Amino acid sequence: MDKDITISHNVNLVGRKNINITGVKKIENFDESEFMLETNMGYLKIQGNNLEIIKLDTLEGDVSIKGKVNSLNYLENDKKREKNESVFSKLFK
Repeated sequence: MDKDITISHNVNLVGRKNINITGVKKIENFDESEFMLETNMGYLKIQGNNLEIIKLDTLEGDVSIKGKVNSLNYLENDKKREKNESVFSKLFK
């Protein structure tokens, strides 16, 4: 995705089953219970059950996810780094 283009950031959650997000720069990581997205407004962590990507448009920065959404959290860059470090520290103890 071209970094010079400014794309607005919106989150549309429909019935806790579908979520449409614009302004996504990058998908950091994901699995069926958690997505970590870098957006124009910071990092967005989505947690839930049976989460899966149903649409990904890297040119426009649009992502659609289906599954049961339990939480949406915006993280500061430092908190994202701390979370990743804590996961690795747990794995290697």
